[in-house]
Amino acid sequence: MTQAPPRYPRDMIGYGPTPPIAIWPAEAKIAVQIVVNYEEGGENNVLHGDAASEAFLSEIVGAAAWPGQRHWNMESIYEYGARAGFWRLHRLLTSLNVPATVYGVATALARSPEQVAAMKAADWEIASHGLKWIEYKDFSEDDERTHMQEAIALHARVTGSAPKGWYTGRCSAQTERLVAENGSFSYAADSYADDLPYWARYGERDQLIVPYTLDANDMRFATPQGFNAGDQFENYLKDSFDCLYEEGVAGQPKMMSIGLHCRLIGRPGRIMALKRFIEHAQRKAGVWFARRIDIADHWSFAHPPVDQPRPCQMDRAAFVAAYGGIFEHSPWVAEAAYELELGAAHDRAAGMQNALARAFRAGSDAARLGVLRAHPDLAGKLAAARRLTAESTSEQASAGLDALTLDEFSEFTTLNAAYTEKHGFPFIIAVRDHDKGSILSAFQRRLGHDTDTEFAEACAQVERIATFRLMDLLP
Repeated sequence: MTQAPPRYPRDMIGYGPTPPIAIWPAEAKIAVQIVVNYEEGGENNVLHGDAASEAFLSEIVGAAAWPGQRHWNMESIYEYGARAGFWRLHRLLTSLNVPATVYGVATALARSPEQVAAMKAADWEIASHGLKWIEYKDFSEDDERTHMQEAIALHARVTGSAPKGWYTGRCSAQTERLVAENGSFSYAADSYADDLPYWARYGERDQLIVPYTLDANDMRFATPQGFNAGDQFENYLKDSFDCLYEEGVAGQPKMMSIGLHCRLIGRPGRIMALKRFIEHAQRKAGVWFARRIDIADHWSFAHPPVDQPRPCQMDRAAFVAAYGGIFEHSPWVAEAAYELELGAAHDRAAGMQNALARAFRAGSDAARLGVLRAHPDLAGKLAAARRLTAESTSEQASAGLDALTLDEFSEFTTLNAAYTEKHGFPFIIAVRDHDKGSILSAFQRRLGHDTDTEFAEACAQVERIATFRLMDLLP
């Protein structure tokens, strides 16, 4: 059995150099989205049926789990978040009229009915933060799916409605796919990959991803080399905001996520930093404070998923049929490119050109010479007889080579014959970079080069032609 070629599952290009224009409501320059992580009562605890105590995101930096034991200090720190920190944060955000999205661990919400009532009264979105605030990296697919289903059911019973957003946090490599396959979520957030929402394709489903943040996040108060004082967090938030705001003013609006935890930012020594940041942002015009579901709904309306070719997911026959003619009459180039480690970056014109060029450059001199010889003469007999490929016909027409005077046609014919006789292959140039006059100048100049120089130049021009052809086919 033939082994399938390597495919790289990560997307290393995203929107590339030209992200879509967000078009936030009221032409806002930035969308600011505050997340309140509600985990208190859902963390690792033997009382919850877990094997050990919690060891993550507390004032005890570097804490270790205690197998089979309760960790009284850790428990009381989490209890502070529910008893005091939540209410301090709730008072601040509601007094400043700032909406929020709650990432609510289902079992934590179930143990905090008054906090849930306050979230609902403030019209905060309550998204799901999973069934329990535990690590899922070692869960089987079936067990994680079961936890997800249980989380949705408990969430709906506790809050009155099923969650529209999902964020596990301590997720596995399969989490995002499971969210997409579930099919009930407006967005998933287990990604830190962008400053804008984006669509991810799983099977036949397009899942909206609204990325989250670990840098503009108060969790760094609880990590080595994180924030040691409120002003550090404040300054980081302000710098992040100011950068994104400037980009928005320049015509590229973005989204800023801010991650908060009741037991961390809810401490008196930190909450004022958040207050000063919010007031800083509110002094600017064109700032949209939004819930995550509002951003998701807006993006789904303004930027719905677009069905586009995905070369890295094609089978060999479809791939060669689509791209075998990019290098003139030379499908071997596409056949070799198909065997490379292709990924999402190769679903765009620049990426596919790179893959095809790599395959072309790896070919023997004889194979590459065959590609050169497969190209037609410029404004030659094939063009006159209308026997060019559709791509070559369009390219030559773009430079006016389909409308030559008799004298011009005679000059091209003479130059073609002289060039081919000297070098053994036709004169090749990416005509979309030129007009008729500059093509003739290049023709006359290059006719004087030695054959090795022209072979290298012709190969470079073939690759340039491939770029233009792929730009007609791919994003």
